[in-house]
Amino acid sequence: MAQIKIYGDAEFLSQTRSLISDVIHSCVVDALAFPPEKRAHRFILLQPEDFIYFSTRTRQHIVIEISLFEGRTIETKKKLIYLLFDRLSTQALIDPIDIEITITETPKHNWGIRGKTGDELELSYNVEV
Repeated sequence: MAQIKIYGDAEFLSQTRSLISDVIHSCVVDALAFPPEKRAHRFILLQPEDFIYFSTRTRQHIVIEISLFEGRTIETKKKLIYLLFDRLSTQALIDPIDIEITITETPKHNWGIRGKTGDELELSYNVEV
């Protein structure tokens, strides 16, 4: 399971939301061996006064928070991060300086999905990649 939140400038994200979602999802599918139909993205559009960041960033600055079931290897998580930097820069034209990514892993039993805890779910994909 993965839940992804993307924070950024409201005007910029309004114009690029679909593209950014498609790029992020392609990275998750490729790096985490995620089923293509599993997409859970939440865009948080912030007004300039609500999004304070370093002066070296531009209005394209985005913060990506990824919440996952625990179980992926360090190499897999690094692959995801590097794919995000690469594809967002080449496909969405966002400079890597404007991209911040955090991955948070939690035990499956800490998730509640479809009326069950995550450790009780039967998944159609492997988490241990």
